[in-house]
Amino acid sequence: MKTRIIRMLGIALFAVACSTPKTVQKDPVDYINPYMGNISHLLVPTYPTIHLPNSILRVYPERSDFTGDLLNGLPLIVTSHRGRSAFNLSPYQGEEQNIRPVIQYSYDQEEITPYSYSVYLDDQKTHIWFAPSHQSALYEIKFNTDKPAYLILNSGAGELKWNGKAVSGFQTIGNGTNVYIYLETQVQPTGTFLLKDGKLINSSGSEEKNACIVLKFGNQDSLTRVRYGVSFLSEDQARKNLEREIKNYDINSLAAEGRRIWNEALGKIKVQGGSDNDKVVFYTSLYRTFERPVCISEDGSYYSALDGKVHTDNGVPFFTDDWIWDTYRAAHPLRILIEPEKEDHILHSYIEMSGQMKSFWMPTFPEITGDSRRMNSNHAVASVLDAYVSGLRGFDINKAYEACKGAITEKTLAPWSGAPAGELDRFYTEHGYMPALHEKESETVPEVNQFEKRQAVAVTLGTSYDEWCLAQIAKTIGKTDDYKLFLKRSYNYRNLFNPVTHFFHPKDSHGKFIQPFDYIFSGGKGARDYYDENNGWTYRWDVQHNIADLVDLMGGRIDFIKNLDSLFSKPLGKSKFDFYFQFPDQTGNVGQFTMANEPSLHIPYLYNYAGEPWKTQKRIRSLLNEWFRNDLMGVPGDEDGGGMSAFVVFSKMGFYPVTPGSGTFNIGSPAFENTIIHLGNGKEFKIVAKNCSQQNKYILSAKLNGKEWNKPWFSHDDIKDGGILELVMGDKANKSWGSAPNDAPPSAEVIN
Repeated sequence: MKTRIIRMLGIALFAVACSTPKTVQKDPVDYINPYMGNISHLLVPTYPTIHLPNSILRVYPERSDFTGDLLNGLPLIVTSHRGRSAFNLSPYQGEEQNIRPVIQYSYDQEEITPYSYSVYLDDQKTHIWFAPSHQSALYEIKFNTDKPAYLILNSGAGELKWNGKAVSGFQTIGNGTNVYIYLETQVQPTGTFLLKDGKLINSSGSEEKNACIVLKFGNQDSLTRVRYGVSFLSEDQARKNLEREIKNYDINSLAAEGRRIWNEALGKIKVQGGSDNDKVVFYTSLYRTFERPVCISEDGSYYSALDGKVHTDNGVPFFTDDWIWDTYRAAHPLRILIEPEKEDHILHSYIEMSGQMKSFWMPTFPEITGDSRRMNSNHAVASVLDAYVSGLRGFDINKAYEACKGAITEKTLAPWSGAPAGELDRFYTEHGYMPALHEKESETVPEVNQFEKRQAVAVTLGTSYDEWCLAQIAKTIGKTDDYKLFLKRSYNYRNLFNPVTHFFHPKDSHGKFIQPFDYIFSGGKGARDYYDENNGWTYRWDVQHNIADLVDLMGGRIDFIKNLDSLFSKPLGKSKFDFYFQFPDQTGNVGQFTMANEPSLHIPYLYNYAGEPWKTQKRIRSLLNEWFRNDLMGVPGDEDGGGMSAFVVFSKMGFYPVTPGSGTFNIGSPAFENTIIHLGNGKEFKIVAKNCSQQNKYILSAKLNGKEWNKPWFSHDDIKDGGILELVMGDKANKSWGSAPNDAPPSAEVIN
């Protein structure tokens, strides 16, 4: 059976072969390597998640890390990105006195695809197979020794009970939010028990920490199948979800349906050419963009942790679990291209969330348990604008504007805070920048997080971009006064530009630059006093909406290019040990450039704005080859549920949204000879890169929709009804292509 299942699923693709295999036609899902990046360079790794696209039911093996020698039972549902399973299932054969709430297993032969999981618990001689649906899943467990067989179900904080047919219960996961489960077995157990204080007790239920139900199946070689549903509404809804999605115990059919669903999702982009490793990195990155956000509508209803109520979705699926600070940059723009209806639903969900809060403020980090208000700024406004200028109309733009405006002007700008605007915000409104503290100066403002600090420069730059987005929306909906106000404030970044050093430099409340100052090391842990997770070299380029003005501030194109070149050549300045002790988020370095953190993703494309697109082409190819690889350390930093992976998807296709909300894309250097993007409206956008290869990374000439094209960018309007970008590639740069000043990508409106 195992051989048949593995052949059907195709999960032997990543196994080490002893002989050269025959060429086999692969589907997109066959290129996915869930293990890519599972060993972190320093902080959080990727996870080999088994799930269907944007679904509630997500699991991954529970172990200390990829190299962990033991599995901690089997997961049933992971309720948040990077979270642990809310319920745990432990198959067990052995002596009754050794039963524990969670069994740790030595394991081998683990094989993972997005739609299936297989592992052999070698000490216990038990085979495990798993396949998920959207809100339910199925385990098949083959016990292989002649000992008593048990299934142990554990809830860390909640209740479990047996009703004679199924186990049901819940776990509390925070902020008044429960996740519910309803679980059935194909074979009726011969006995059911509670596990308390290491002893089995005849009882039907338990409500306590580590609630634990034990099902006994007798003393035999046996095959046990377990199916279950999960819900954020109720145990009964968990049962309904199961009965709607999984009507039998056929794991082969369930996995085959999961495979079909993944091929349909991934097939929205088709690539030809490049190496197999290029395709693995590309499709694995695309797969990671489907992990979040998740649809939590269940038969037309959903539970909102924002107000503690169950709501009707009125036919529009409701989504949450999205770290917008990371995903607005590329994951949302990617979805606008390939899944515009889903993006409409996500933005509609954000507006609904705003109405469920005490204040009508757009969320920043919506999760299953509510909006955690992490990081700085409120870049959901960029996603709203980007969708609207791209033609999406499945959300109320007027309500979206009010929610965004409230989140930016009524809520404090202090990072990691949901407090109302206070002293710092009044200062920002009056002076146009967030004031910084001098070294060793004590904080006096209560809404400032003691660890995250003021992040004075990062907040000023991020808010300038947010207010540019507000200005564009205000203009669209006829709020002329707001447009003028926020457009003027979108230039607030100028208030912190140091004309001598050409860096954005923190100022104190008296308008004086903080001195002495080191753009690499000043600012404490992660430079959070002034920047955020990254140092001044990264935030030197954080003016996404107005790169043309940044070029002018730096003295023109020549000086801008010189400064940009220096980013990639400036040494760390200390040993790696000392540097990463202060900047653990700033890995993946090329000089001071960090490939590992989202504020850097647009930077390699900035050569397009100053007349040297060939350097963007060269840099993008080298960064992709250096830092995104088909191996266990093939992701340079925190992937953040699609935020960084979307950069890879775009960049390997050959373009990138430097300024979400502008409706434009910068051209880079495609890794594939042919790319077809199904736009979601029945149209196709094609990128044809003639002579594309590892060496031929430079654009010699281009055509867009049949016309000669000398601009290193194009607009959404250019491709919205389908089109073709034809590039002729070579191994030596054409330094004149895209170099004319009038060909540079557009920036914000000019204001004096």
